[in-house]
This record gives sequence, C-alpha cells and structure tokens, in this order.
Amino acid sequence: MAPVKRTLNQRLLFFLLFLPISGVLCFSELFFIKEPHDVTVMRKEAVILDCQAHGESPIDVRWLKNGVRVVENERVYLLANGSLFISEVESRRGDKSDEGLYQCLAQNKFGAILSQKARLTIASISSFTIQPTSIVVTQGSIARFSCKISAHPPPIITWELNRVTLPLTTERITVLPSGVLQIHGVQRSDAGNYRCIATNIASRRRSMEATLTVTAPSPQLPQRPRIIVGPQNVSVSLHQTAILECMATGNPRPIISWSRADSKSIDVYNTKVLGNGNLIITDIKPQHGGVYMCRATTPGTRNYTVAAANVTVLAPPSLVEWPESLTRPRAGTARFVCQAEGVPTPLITWLKNGEKVHSNGRIKMYNSKLVINQIIPEDDAIYQCQVENDQGSVLTMARLIVVMSEDRPSAPRNIQADTVSSSAILLAWERPLYNSDKVIAYSVHYMKAEGLNNEEYQVVIGNDTTRYIIDDLEPARNYTFYVVAYMPMGASRMSDHVFQHTLEDVPLRAPELSLTSNSPMDIQVSWQPLPDKLSRGRVSAYRLSYRTSAENTVSQIELPGEKTQHLLENLQPDTIYLLRITAATSIGWGEQSAWTSHRTPKASSARVPLAPDLHLDPLNCTTILVRWQLAPRNSASVQGYRLFYHEESQSESAPLQLRASDNTHTIGGLDPRKKYHVKLLAYNFVGDGYQADQTISTPGCVSVRDRLVPPPPPPHNVYSKTNSSTAILLHWGRPAFTSSHAVNYTVRCNPVGLQNASLVLYLQTNEPSLLVRGLEPNTKYEFAIRLHIDQLSSPWSPVVYQTTFPDAPTLSPSNVKVTLIEEDTALVSWKPPEESNVAVTHYTILYASRHAWIAGEWQVLQREGSITMALLENLKPDQIYFVKVSASNKMGDGPYSQTVELNVRSDPSSGHDQRLSRGSSTGFSDGFYHLDQKSMTGITVGVCIALICIIICAFIIVCRGKNRKFSAVKTYGEGVGTASSSAGQLNSEGQAENADVTVPMMSQSFFIDAKGGSNLIINSQGPVQPGSEKTEKWFPFSSNMKRDNKAAQNMRQGMPLYEPGTTVLTYEEELSPDQPNPLQSLLWSPGDTEGSSNSEGSHDTGDSGRYSHDETEMTNLSSGHSSRPPSLTAEDSEDSDNCTPAEEPLEQVEESLAERKLKESVQNSCCQQEAHSSFQSALCGRVPECV
Repeated sequence: MAPVKRTLNQRLLFFLLFLPISGVLCFSELFFIKEPHDVTVMRKEAVILDCQAHGESPIDVRWLKNGVRVVENERVYLLANGSLFISEVESRRGDKSDEGLYQCLAQNKFGAILSQKARLTIASISSFTIQPTSIVVTQGSIARFSCKISAHPPPIITWELNRVTLPLTTERITVLPSGVLQIHGVQRSDAGNYRCIATNIASRRRSMEATLTVTAPSPQLPQRPRIIVGPQNVSVSLHQTAILECMATGNPRPIISWSRADSKSIDVYNTKVLGNGNLIITDIKPQHGGVYMCRATTPGTRNYTVAAANVTVLAPPSLVEWPESLTRPRAGTARFVCQAEGVPTPLITWLKNGEKVHSNGRIKMYNSKLVINQIIPEDDAIYQCQVENDQGSVLTMARLIVVMSEDRPSAPRNIQADTVSSSAILLAWERPLYNSDKVIAYSVHYMKAEGLNNEEYQVVIGNDTTRYIIDDLEPARNYTFYVVAYMPMGASRMSDHVFQHTLEDVPLRAPELSLTSNSPMDIQVSWQPLPDKLSRGRVSAYRLSYRTSAENTVSQIELPGEKTQHLLENLQPDTIYLLRITAATSIGWGEQSAWTSHRTPKASSARVPLAPDLHLDPLNCTTILVRWQLAPRNSASVQGYRLFYHEESQSESAPLQLRASDNTHTIGGLDPRKKYHVKLLAYNFVGDGYQADQTISTPGCVSVRDRLVPPPPPPHNVYSKTNSSTAILLHWGRPAFTSSHAVNYTVRCNPVGLQNASLVLYLQTNEPSLLVRGLEPNTKYEFAIRLHIDQLSSPWSPVVYQTTFPDAPTLSPSNVKVTLIEEDTALVSWKPPEESNVAVTHYTILYASRHAWIAGEWQVLQREGSITMALLENLKPDQIYFVKVSASNKMGDGPYSQTVELNVRSDPSSGHDQRLSRGSSTGFSDGFYHLDQKSMTGITVGVCIALICIIICAFIIVCRGKNRKFSAVKTYGEGVGTASSSAGQLNSEGQAENADVTVPMMSQSFFIDAKGGSNLIINSQGPVQPGSEKTEKWFPFSSNMKRDNKAAQNMRQGMPLYEPGTTVLTYEEELSPDQPNPLQSLLWSPGDTEGSSNSEGSHDTGDSGRYSHDETEMTNLSSGHSSRPPSLTAEDSEDSDNCTPAEEPLEQVEESLAERKLKESVQNSCCQQEAHSSFQSALCGRVPECV
C-alpha cells in the first residue's frame, strides 16, 4: 500500500503544479473547449455547430458567417453553451442560403478570440457532366464507358446492363470509383445498353444509356502494346483515395505493371491493383506523392510502352512554430513568430481580438513574424495566427501585455510642421509638461498620410533640441508626424499628430512613349500619366519633339497635361522618325526622354498586318510581361510575330520569333531600374506588318526606403521530377516569413550548356509549384527560382538539374537490307531512326514466311540499341520471307519499317540468284548493287586517277618505242603478222594489228566487285559468298605452248578472239599445294610479261572498276561460242613447246620495258626458225589461251 499511496501523492502533486502552468500555456483568460467542424446535412434538416469557450466570465459569444455576424431568429439561434443551432437548413440562392463558412467569436475583458472555420454544406447531386457514349468493339477486345457527376458528399457509382446492376468487380469487369466501367475480353453476351447510376444521401441520378455493339473477331495479327487510357495528373487530399487508371491493348495481351519515376518502392500496404491494371492508393499520405509510371509489356518480350502521371498529396496546414505570450513596456517592441506547412502552401493571417491586423507604420508583418514597434496601451490584446489553405485552417494565439510606468514624462506639446522645400519639412515642439528634466532623448516619427500599409520612419535626436528638419521626403506629398519623449524608465505617450505637405518639383522623369502607325503617313503617339512619385506634382503640360533620322530640324508640339496621346500626320512613308517627350509642373520642365525610333510603313497596296495593341507590365524588377492583341479590323492573315527589345542606348538585338497563336511573352533576366525599348510586329506571306513600339522602365528591386532591409531569402528545398518527355514538375518551399503583400516567383529554365542567353525561359507563378511544359525530349535542363514581394527580390535559389524522358521513336529504322549469306541464314541490317533527342534502347525484328504471315505468326528477335544487324537462321528453301524492323525505348515503341521481301530458293543454278531481297528498302534491284553517293564519288575519283596514269604510261612507252632499233621492230612485226594470218582462220573479222586490249575472261554470271580491294564476287543479282568446299579465284596467267597438233587443234576450237599482247582473266578451282602458283606462270611471248604485270596490279589494288552492261557485251564478243575457259592442269604445263623458255621467278616480271622488247624479238626469231608450219608459227607468235 505504501508504494501505491506514494504514487498517488506524486500524481496529485504533479497535477497541482501543472494546473497553473497549463493555465498560462492555454491562456486561461480565454480559450476554446470545442470548435465547429465541417458538416454536410440534408435540406430542412437540423444541425448544431459546436462552440464552447472557457475563461474569466463574462464571456460573450457571437457567430460569423463568411465574415459577417449571424443574426439570430426563430430558426437560427445560440444555445446556452454558445453553440449555434439551425432548426431547418435552407438552400435558397444568395445570402438566404445557410451554406458557408462559420466561425465562433468569444470575448471577455482580456480580448477576443476566433475559432477555426467550419464549412456547412447542403447535400446535393447535380446532373451528369460526362455521359457514357455508344461504342463498337470486336469480340475479345476492350470496352470502356465513363461518366462524371458533381455531388456532395461524393456519390457511389454503379453500372447497369439492360437495367440490371453489374457487379463492381469480376474477372473481366471493373467499376472504378471515379465512374469508369472497364470490360476486358469482350464477349457476345456483353452487348447491350449500359448506364451509370450515381447515389448519395441527397438523391440518385441515372445517366443516358449507351449501346455496346460487339462484332466478329478479326484475324489476330501481332500487335505491339499500346496504352489506350493512361493515368492522369491528380491532386488528392490527405487520407483520401487516389485512382490511377491504365488500360492497354496488344496481341498477345500485354501485362501492366507500375513503378515510381524516382525508383522508390510502392507502398504495398496502402496500394493495390484493381481490375486489370488500375492502381488504387488508399489512405494517401505525403510520402505517396510522386510520379507513377504505368508500363504495358508484351509477355515473353521486352516490347513495352509507358505512360506517367503525377500524384500530388494535398495536406491541411499544420503549425511548425507557435507564437508565445509577451509582456512588454510602453514604447517597447513585441515580436510574434508563427510558421506552418501544408500543400498548397498555407496563407498566414494575424488577428487582434478576432479582427485582421493591417500593417502600418508601427506594425509590420514579414518573415513569418508580427512585429509591433512603439507599443501603446491599445496594443494590449490577444493575437491569433490563422493559417489556412484549400484543405483547412488552424489557429493559435498569444497575448501581449503592456506594462505602464508610473513616473513617465508627459507627451511633447504644440507640434508644428512647416514646409521648407519639395523634399524637406521643419518639425518643432515643446518639452513635456511633467518630468521634462528626466527626458534623455526624443523620437520623431513620420509617414505618408495617404494610402494603406505605409512605412513609418523614426529618427532619434538628443534632448538638447526641440527642432528637426526631415529632408528625405517626396515632393507634393502629405505626411503625418508625431514625437515621443524617452526617459530611462520608459517612454511618454505619443504627441498629437500633425499633417503637412511638401512643395511641388519638376518631374523626375519623362513619360514612356508607345508608338504605332495606322497608315504609312502617320504615327500614333501615346503615353501613360506619370505616377505621383515621378511627377512630383500636378503635370500641367507636355512637349512632344520629333524629327527624321536623316535631318537635324526638330519639330515641337506642346500639349495640355490632361492629354495622353497625339496623332502625328502628313509624315513620309517608309521613313525612320525619332521622337521624345518631356513633362512640366508649375515649377518648370522636367528631364526629356531619350529619342525613340519608329519607321513608318511602306506606301504599298499589299495587305500586311496592322500594328498590334501592345501592353507592357513589369512583373518585378527583372521581368516584363508583354501582352498584345490584334485590332479587330486587321483582316490580313498572320503567320507569326517578331519581338525586339533592347536597353536604352544599346543596339537592337535579333528578334524573337513567336507563333501566330501567342499573345503574351515574358522577358526575363533584365536589370533593375533600366529603361527598355520593346518593338512588336506581325508578319505574313507578303512581308512584315506595321510595328508597335513602347518603352518601359524596370522597377528597383530594393527601394530607397528599404535600402537597409535585407532581401527576402530564396525559395528552399527545390525539387524537380520528370513528368513526361516534354514536361518537368517543380516543387519548392516558401521561405519562413509572412506578409500582407502578394508573393510571386520567377522560374528560370534553360538547357544545360545553353550559349544563347535570349533563349532562357522565365516563367511566373504565385504557387510554390509549377509544371514546366514544352521542353525537348531527352534533354537535361537546369532550374533556379527566385521570390518577389513588395518590390523585393530574393537571390536565385541553388540550381537543380533534371532530364526529360526520351520520347518514343516516331520514325522507323531506315535503309533496311536483307542478304542471304548461307542456304538457310540471312543477314538483316538497318540504320537508326533519323531523329534527334530520341534514344533507342532496343530493336525488334519481325520476320515470317508467306504462309506464316497470312496466319499472323511472326517470329520475333530483339537486339540492343547499339546493334544494327541481326541473323535470321533456320530459313526454309523455296520460301518468300517478309522482314520489318522497329525501334523502341522505355517510353514506347516506334513504327515498323516497310516490309522487305527475301526470296530463298533451293536451286542455286536457276537463272536468278537466291540472295536477292526485295522491298522499298532493299539494297539490290535489277541485278545491280546500288552504291551510295560517297561510294560513287570514291570510285569516280579512283577511275579518273587510273586513266591519267594509264595515259602517262602509254605516252612514255610510245616515246621510248621510237628509239628502238629498227631491226628489232621489224622482226617483231613479222612475228605478229604471221600470228595475225593464223588468227584469220579463226575469225574472218581480224582485229587491228598490235591492238592492246585487255578482255576479262570470266563467266557471264560472275564478276568481281573490286571496290575496296575485297575478294567479294558479285553476279547479276547481288553478292556471292564463296562456298565452303571450293573457292573460285581470278588471276592473270600465261600458258605454255604444246608441241603436238592435237593440243593446237583443241586450242583452236576453244580459243576466243584476242590480239597479241592481250592479258586474259579467268577462274579455276583452287590448285593443290604441289602445283605451281599461276601468278608465276609467265610467257616470253610479246606482251605477256607486260600484260601479266598489269593484271597483277589491277587485282591487288582493286582498279577493275564497276560491273556494267558494256563490260558484259565486250566479254561476250571476245569469248565466242565456247567462252567457258578450261582449267589449267599440271599435264599441260609439263608438255610445253621448246620455243617457250622455262618459268621465270616473279621478280623478273618487273624488268624494264627495253629488256622485254629485246627478248620478244629474240623469241620471235627463234620460233620462226624452228617452225615447221604456219600453224606452229602462229602459235609461237601470240599469247595462247589457257589450255
């Protein structure tokens, strides 16, 4: 028992100690026990709004509705505890309706407090804003109906089919709370009439009926996934439910998955998937906010498409820092602090005894603080900090107690103010009547007498004077003054207020001109009246001066001070005029403006756009908003606008091109307190239209009066999230301060590394978030934000970086080619889509035979985005294959390329080659291999260089041949003549003597593609890959003579027409290792050594050129009837003629031309001496064909 008693005593002691403390903390003088809350009721229903206040009696309770006191009657009256009772709620229009915001006001001798706001809503349900519409779908596809209605409280949505209620969720049918009906895998039985039923406590409404028609299914072709209904950006209140809809189609049916763009995991406890891919987030919290991505993927592949949406969680305000009660002496300073957070950013309002506090000379609100200077007894009150946004409100309170001193001096007496000049006033007073000997200093206070929220200024002077000149005033303004006397123990009361005005002065600045032309011979000049701060008095006159840019003679016109425009007429067309203006007061003329230029339009009958109506508004000290509107009489079509702007005395920069649909533009990044000239004109296909010129001055970021006030802090916690390929969402926190002035923000946006400063984008907003649209896909941007309040601008916030999502490809891969490289394997190659800022993560290749294509059965290949080729294997012979390629990335799939056909044949000996692919993108056509422009240029340059070298060599040979001995030439000629006479038996049309012709002896179906020096052989239909078992080679060769007549006879029958010195190309099967290299089989006949050398060089350097019809015809003419050359065998090499010397090494082939000619003459002589018949002599004198 002892421990129990000890515990009870401790708790009792704690309670007794805590009770007075709690009274202080809770302001026992006055506070609420119960406050009203939001309520929704039926019409004619009774309702009670709670309100119970506790404090020192008596307590007076009043009710306010929408800020106006509620008048009691027999239907609406207060209960004994202070609650408001409404016996029958009315929903009549206007002020007679009981709907609205209610607050309870409680007051006693210490002050008054106001309760939080409570909204009274009468239950209602309106008509449907979105009705379901009839649709026609195929069997097995997806159907979707939607309806939307506004109701309080939110209704429950159900659907009926043929007047029978559908279940909310089945395997195929899903009903979303937002009013969407989804039907997957539509069946014949789903056809019928559908309607939406909305029900709440007020009533029930039925929508119009919509008919679902189901048609027969179509052939099921492969289809990439496509999101037909994606999620939308949504803002959801705290603890409510967010619905993100996602429906996709495709064949096969795609799988839908969800993820977050910031790679955070999705809360599995509060999140579930409803139906076939809809994401539902219940009891939503701030951590659920972010960008959610719906991804539809084809099963078993990496084909997918993505849609994204941002979820913003709205939260009611909550207090971070509360104000504390203060006790301050008279003339002291009190500071209350109140900080709160919420989404959207809450607005802070200060209340004094239940009424809104306004800033004045003594009371200021900034940096989330309420500051009261020069405290007076009337400041003793209860102060409340009211924080509210769209989601709710919260209040907290504190009391200011003013302590009065007993021996304080009386107030200064007989205050007098005399005007000294336009900026100075002399203030004089008498010492206090009581305790004046204890005064140690005086405080002079002054402020502008007109307007609200004027700043109060204070000057402290010694006790040795009672006169003071305030000399930093504005001309032509009324001021109010008072004086306070100070002693060590406190301050006196304020003296009486005195009012005085300053004298006028000349205008500080000239008006800013706006210039337009209505015709080629006039200029409409207009200007805005000067503000009081610049006019420094009443403007009595204006002086307008103008001249042409080519003349110095100035014309002047004086206008009365009430005018704000003037039309200059009878001017010269297409001429630059310079204009300026000055204003005057009763004191004199002010400063003239700088010359402003304007060009009058050309005198032409062409219909160009007239000058737009231009308006310039300074948003802050560094930003100007340009607004314009075309005149109604402007009948000419407009293709766009050109906007020029430059600082005064600076050269004009290049114009900004704007769209025809634009009517506003923000110019940012300007300097404070600078004058800028802005010019705007519209243009069409005829030319530039009439221009509108205007001048504007940017305000100062910090005024003269605020030069000692530090700038507000920049926005903090700047956070960026990518929303799509063209939009980025920005969030930031408002600095911890409050003010009665409106707060706006400037958002600076530009791509990283931007060099042109004129392309920097400046956006304005009043909210601490902004969705920046119109960005480039797959581009990294940098953002910075600054705050503006009451002509004060904060520094730029730290820069944040964010990259937009890449856009889904919109173009297909180009230059798709398909080549059969083996009997059952083809190579597919392509080029990436020709579009910038689109990243390709993978390619999809679809191919199918004709039969499979008809059945819709495609085979699918996937390749990474860096790979642009793929192998098609296991192809079947005697089939035509269709091939197409598409590019994809994580945002979706691009279109497929045009289909390319590949003909796979089983019989390679047929007249056509099986390596031919057809289609719009094929690389082969009509038996030719199409080369691109770069290849053609390279071949052309190479052929030209080769021809030049051949001509030079021929010229050298001819020149050196003239110096040969006559006898050697004669002997050579005789040998040639003998050979020519023998050749006449083979061909009646003899060739020209000593003709140097090189005829490639190759099969009609094959030729060399020598581009680049490769060993690729190309036939009439495309490239030919060498077989796996044997290889055909082309080489220059020379043949040995046979002695027997049988060999000569065979040679005569199979030999084509050729000339002495001709080098012949042929092909043969690869020789065995023990056979001699055919490149080293050289003849000593005339021209053999030289011809072999040329052929060797042509084969190595790839100078054989391109295949053409001319070469084909020459080959056919030279080959004759039996053009297929036989193979060279070892037996033929051994049975050579005695007149042919032994084989020489390859190095001897490159001997000089003179030595070759000498050997040839000796050879011919030997052959003629040993010849037994003209036939044998003919064989010795010509280059034989391969035997």
